[in-house]
Amino acid sequence: MRDYKKLEVWKKAHEQYMLIKRNIASKFPKEERYELTSQLQRASLSIPLNIVEGCGRFTDKDFAYFLDTSLGSTNEVDYCCLVAYELNYINEEEYNNVIKLVNEVRGMLINFIKFLRNGGSASKP
Repeated sequence: MRDYKKLEVWKKAHEQYMLIKRNIASKFPKEERYELTSQLQRASLSIPLNIVEGCGRFTDKDFAYFLDTSLGSTNEVDYCCLVAYELNYINEEEYNNVIKLVNEVRGMLINFIKFLRNGGSASKP
């Protein structure tokens, strides 16, 4: 079993979730509580949660499957943030800050998935 707290990708995904929870979703209007706010928070939380769940698996193939799920959630977060920006729920600076993190997480996930699928040891990154 791997220690998720040692993975840089988990640390970055956790940072992203905390930014979204504290500084992004909290700015949305109340009427979005059960739609965009909820979806953004769930997708953002899904990223580190799937990394954690994957760490409990015994094979790199199984771990990569959960990282794939995290990658899908990352794309969902990307789109939700775009919608929030276009609806003027967040300003351009906030959007750029969160998207920078989203892109960092996406890149780290893609690289980690490639590493695992090419026979790398999951304990290295």
